[in-house]
Amino acid sequence: MTHSLDGRIVIVTGAGRGIGEAIARDLAAKGAKVAIADLDGARAEAVADAIRSDGGTAVGIGVDVSRRDSVRAMVERTVAEFGRLDVLFNNAGISQTCPFMEVSEADFDRIMAVNGRGVLIGTQEAARQMILQGGGGKIVNTASIAGKQGYPLFAHYCASKFAVVALTQAAARALAEHRITVNAFAPGVVATELWKQLDREFMDHGLTETPSQAINEFSQSILIGRPSTPADIVGTTAFLASSASDTMTGQTVMIDGGMVLT
Repeated sequence: MTHSLDGRIVIVTGAGRGIGEAIARDLAAKGAKVAIADLDGARAEAVADAIRSDGGTAVGIGVDVSRRDSVRAMVERTVAEFGRLDVLFNNAGISQTCPFMEVSEADFDRIMAVNGRGVLIGTQEAARQMILQGGGGKIVNTASIAGKQGYPLFAHYCASKFAVVALTQAAARALAEHRITVNAFAPGVVATELWKQLDREFMDHGLTETPSQAINEFSQSILIGRPSTPADIVGTTAFLASSASDTMTGQTVMIDGGMVLT
């Protein structure tokens, strides 16, 4: 039995590139109507354009997930375009390579605002709409192996992703009575533009000497023997967006090639 995504209305934040773009394109190809939301509104519109060119249904929306007014406007625009909201992917996130003793308050607050507070606000605003329209819904959060283990060069990022796991569990308990499920997926090392940024930061801190050294060294403990690509993630995200996952809630699914065994 296939679990169709035909006609399902989905928002994916941070969908202008990387994992978010791959999730959005895959869901659209499977029949979902997708709101491509990103801080870079032009990138969001470009991805939406590409989906429409491929015969899918998509709209691009600029959003700052750390601001409630912006997130509320994103939800309202999606409902105005498509009539309702069935699934929200809280995927937008940022990272930074920084030795533990050098993490500043500003560094910590910047990452927590997007990765932590953004998930809280997104979940609340999506849930408000889902409760209003009735019929339940699904919220899917992007966690990380960094939400299960603390790494000394990413302490503030790890704190934010532990927060994602905690918010996933808390929201699952809070929203179950409304038939809204809340789950997360936890990637490991995924070869995207974000890792290119982290790779440069490793070199800037004198931690590595050559491009790709950081991702290659960080990937050595992956049981399947290689980093992931966004294409490796979308089978899990389509499952979490579909009725196949209706009895799952409060869970964080590891999809990391076997870096962290829970």
